[in-house]
Amino acid sequence: MAGRLAVVGAGLMGSGIAQVAAQAGWQVTLRDLDEAATGRGLAGIRKSLDKFAEKGKIEASEVEATLGRITPTTDLEAVADADIVVEAVFERLEIKHEVFRALDKICKADAVLATNTSAIPVTQIAAVTERPEAVVGTHFFSPVPMMKLCELVRGYKTSDETLATVKAFAEEIGKTVVVVNRDIAGFVTTRLIAALVVEAVKLVESGVVSAEDLDTACKLGFGHAMGPLATTDLTGVDVLLHASKNIYTDTADEKFFPPELLQRMVTAGDLGRKTGKGFYTY
Repeated sequence: MAGRLAVVGAGLMGSGIAQVAAQAGWQVTLRDLDEAATGRGLAGIRKSLDKFAEKGKIEASEVEATLGRITPTTDLEAVADADIVVEAVFERLEIKHEVFRALDKICKADAVLATNTSAIPVTQIAAVTERPEAVVGTHFFSPVPMMKLCELVRGYKTSDETLATVKAFAEEIGKTVVVVNRDIAGFVTTRLIAALVVEAVKLVESGVVSAEDLDTACKLGFGHAMGPLATTDLTGVDVLLHASKNIYTDTADEKFFPPELLQRMVTAGDLGRKTGKGFYTY
């Protein structure tokens, strides 16, 4: 199936998607707003590939071969010939709308337009296009080269053909997929982790338990690979804050309303691993 993929957004998620697709033989266009951003994305991909090579998980020759299939650009028009376009920009509806309005005009008629949103309903994103049947959610998990899950999300008008195309793509690049048949805010995985994180932060905020002991309880009591607060640091405190806000806005369900501590951490710039401090220090 390997064809032409475009990824809009060269951050951690976008570059991870570009990497796994290129490893699977796809020709990838990696687009961001400036060369500094695409440079960081490519550097992250090289670092990831080098680690895999050092551990013997891939051949050393595959590093350069994979990078050779990725073309960085700052020109959105460069995605015009892509078979599948995956948007991986910041989790704000107005930013995604801006991208999808442009993609709707630029991309070829039979292109699939996918969004890597973790919480915003796909139907809301697709509404600004003339082809909502071609818009679908492809929620990858970070770090993309390591995490096997991809949550595929139907918008209200997503066609069976579109869903089948992205399912085949995700499986070809090594992912196991689950299908969310109705795009409620937060879908399945983000809805579950948001509810858990909100309650976990409340317990820490009120002094009931330390962050370390709460995560230990979840790991040893429930068999979680990581506790919810360590997961928040890995994903990004700001990402979890925006996700819970989006779900709360859509549902008015108080269990998703972000605790004050979460909001204060974002204001202070303690966003987790990417800034060196979140619930833990790195």
